Amino acid sequence: MLRTLLGGNDFDQGILTHTGHRPWPMPRGPWIMTQSWHDLLFAHWPVGADLLRPLVPSVFPLDRFEGEAWVGIIPFHMTNVALRGVPALPRISAFPELNVRTYVTLDGRPGIYFFSLDAGNELAVHAARLLFNLPYHAATMRVSREDGWTVYSSKRRSRSAGRAEFAGRYRPTGAVAHPAAGTLEHFLTERYCLYEVDRRGHPYRLEIHHPPWPLQAAELETDRNTMAESNGLPGLNGTPLLHFSRRQDMVAWLPTRLGAKGLGMPAG
Repeated sequence: MLRTLLGGNDFDQGILTHTGHRPWPMPRGPWIMTQSWHDLLFAHWPVGADLLRPLVPSVFPLDRFEGEAWVGIIPFHMTNVALRGVPALPRISAFPELNVRTYVTLDGRPGIYFFSLDAGNELAVHAARLLFNLPYHAATMRVSREDGWTVYSSKRRSRSAGRAEFAGRYRPTGAVAHPAAGTLEHFLTERYCLYEVDRRGHPYRLEIHHPPWPLQAAELETDRNTMAESNGLPGLNGTPLLHFSRRQDMVAWLPTRLGAKGLGMPAG
C-alpha cells in the first residue's frame, strides 16, 4: 500500500548542509542511516512529572515545558530506510511506524526517550533492537490516504509486549509553519538526539539530523488507542495538542555510550 503513496529513492542529500538551526554542532563521525518520514501526526498530552518519573530511567532528567512533562504518540510511515552506501531495497526500506515517547535532557542536550516503537517490518524491528537499543515491536499496520485524510491502523503482534492498538484518521487543517524557538511546538519537535539504556542499564545517546520541522495544525478522529496503557503510562486525558507534517528527511549516527550506569534519581 505504501508504494501507491510514494515513489522510490528520493532522499534529499541537501539536508546535510542545512545545519544553522541545530542547537549543537553535527557529530564528527560519519552518519550511518537515512530515513524519510511521511504523513506524521504529533499527538501530545501533558502528564504529571510525578507520574512519568518512575517510567523513565533515572539517569535521564525529564525535560519540561513551563513545568509540565509531555507524552507524544506519533504515527507515520517511512521510505528511504537504508544504511549508508547501501541502496534502499523495496521490501525493507518502506514501512509504517508508530512511536510513544517523552522528552528528557542530559548534558545540555534535550532529546527523546521512547517507551515503544511499533513497526510494520519484522526485519527492521530486529535490526533496530540490535543496532540502536531501541524498544521496537512488530505490528500489523496499514496506511492509506483518503479524501485528504491519512487513515492509519496498527496492532502489535506480540501480546506479551502489551496490547497495543491504534486506529484512526488525521489530516492537516492549517498553513505550514516552522515553530519559533521558545514555543511549545518547538520544544516538542525540534530535537536532535534520542536516549535509551541497554539491558545492563548503560545509557546511550543516538544523534540525528534533519531540517527544521514544517508543521501544520491538525485534526484527529480516533477509533482505538491503547498505546499509552500498553506502556504502563497514566491515562492521557483531555484533547491532545495536534500537529501534522507532510515529510521530513533525516540521517542517524550509531549510539554512543554515556558514562556510568543510570543509578540514582536526578533532579527533574
